[in-house]
Amino acid sequence: MSTHGDAAEDSTFVRTYTLTRGRTRPRHLLGLDTVLDAGPGRPGLGQAEECEEILALCREHRRSVTELAGRLGRPVTAVKILVSDLLDSQALVISVTAAYAPSDADSDERPTTHLLAALSVALKRKFPDAIAYRQAG
Repeated sequence: MSTHGDAAEDSTFVRTYTLTRGRTRPRHLLGLDTVLDAGPGRPGLGQAEECEEILALCREHRRSVTELAGRLGRPVTAVKILVSDLLDSQALVISVTAAYAPSDADSDERPTTHLLAALSVALKRKFPDAIAYRQAG
């Protein structure tokens, strides 16, 4: 057994634990493919330096959660927690990408099912305690 490898693993765990302030779950429901863009807000005081790195990357162009985790070399869950903090302060916003926009070939102006699904997720995130409306059928 290598004690050096164990020490390095413990060091990474402790760093991630401090990075997320002991939190193990993000407040927002974020997928690996959630696309983020820089928003009008600013990160809160005392946030990890990785938050500034996330913002700098998202200011360059839109990034997915997976891409941010890869570029930072941090676990996806830790990045989701930091992204949640940045969403709370409106320093980041979830971007509605072209996949959610109606195509030019559509003759009607109705929203796509992808857009409606994205809107539903965003509303659930924004109003988690709201009672779901179900149509009687």
